[in-house]
Amino acid sequence: MIMGQSLTAEEKLTLKTGAFGAVFLVSNADPGLLALVRESFAASGVIAGARGVVKDALTSGPLPRLPEGSAQQVELAALGALDRALAILREKAPGEVAAYRSVVLTAADRVARAHRGVDPAEQVAIDRIRAVLDGTD
Repeated sequence: MIMGQSLTAEEKLTLKTGAFGAVFLVSNADPGLLALVRESFAASGVIAGARGVVKDALTSGPLPRLPEGSAQQVELAALGALDRALAILREKAPGEVAAYRSVVLTAADRVARAHRGVDPAEQVAIDRIRAVLDGTD
């Protein structure tokens, strides 16, 4: 691990919540059962291809839970987790920030393209995710 600091189980769950939450936001922007199946495969392929600290965080431990409630509450929770995940990586594994950003954006893009291409609502979700990842939210 970079800098000799390993991530705690809670920190790994935060990274996972941010990444899975981002994928959920894009998927939920254009819901549908067939779309959900295709999008799940698209996201899992990207996550499986991750490496190092990012792969360990995204493929180990429990599944994340987003709050139940309005779409706005879910979005705030997902984007908040994404922001906290970046802070964790900047502190404990700065060399992994770009990898995490890439995995999240690639997964979000592949989810959007998995069923009939990127629609406007999906693009809005991707833009919000990118704003957090770029630090411009």
